[in-house]
Amino acid sequence: MGGGGQDMLQIRWHGHACFEITNDVTIITDPHDGKSIGIPAPAITGDIILVSHDHYDHNSVKTVEKPGAKIITDGRKRTIDSVQIQGYDSFHDEDQGAKRGENNIFKFICDDITFCHLGDLGHELDQSLIDQIGPVDILFIPIGGTYTLDAIHAWKVVNIIKPRIVIPMHFKIEGLSLPITGIDPFLEQNNFKMLKVGNEIDIEKEELPKDPEVWVFTL
Repeated sequence: MGGGGQDMLQIRWHGHACFEITNDVTIITDPHDGKSIGIPAPAITGDIILVSHDHYDHNSVKTVEKPGAKIITDGRKRTIDSVQIQGYDSFHDEDQGAKRGENNIFKFICDDITFCHLGDLGHELDQSLIDQIGPVDILFIPIGGTYTLDAIHAWKVVNIIKPRIVIPMHFKIEGLSLPITGIDPFLEQNNFKMLKVGNEIDIEKEELPKDPEVWVFTL
C-alpha cells in the first residue's frame, strides 16, 4: 500500500465497529463514545456518518458530528459527494429482530471501491440479500459473538459474499467492557493471506488483491 497521496483512500479503525474511510470526503461507520465501552473515543469528525442501528455503542453521532454532516440511519439509496450509499434490512439476532431489533447493512462505493459494513449482523444472509448487495471489495464483519455473528457464522457469511478484503470488527480488545470474544477464534479458521495493518492503511482500486485477504486492525 502506498503513502499518503492525495488520490489514496485511507481506512482507519477507531475500535469496535467504528471505521473512518477518508479521501476528499470522510465517512464514519457506527460511532461509539469510547467511555461507555471502555476504549478511546474516535477523535475525528465525518462528512457522512452511517449508523447501522440505534444502540449506544454504534450510534454516538454527537462524538463525530460536524456542521453539515449527513447522518444516514436508513437504507434509502442516495449519492452524497460522489459516494454512493445503499442500506439493506437485516437483524441483530437470529430471531428476525425479536431479541435485539433490526440492523442496517450499508454498501457504499468510494473511489470505485465497494465497501460493505455489516453493522451488528446477528444471522447468516440468505441468497436473495446476497444478490441484492452484489460484489463487494472490502467487507467489515462482526465476529465477536454474543450480540452478533460469532467466528463460525462470520466465515459462512464471508464465504458467500466473497469479498476481496475481509476486515473483522466488533471483537474483544484491551479495555473493551463488552462480553464478546477476541479475534483468535476467527483467525484460527482463516485460510486467506493475513495482513496486520496497524491502525490505518491506504488503498486504491488497482491495489485490491486478486486472492482474498484478511486485514487485522489494531488500536
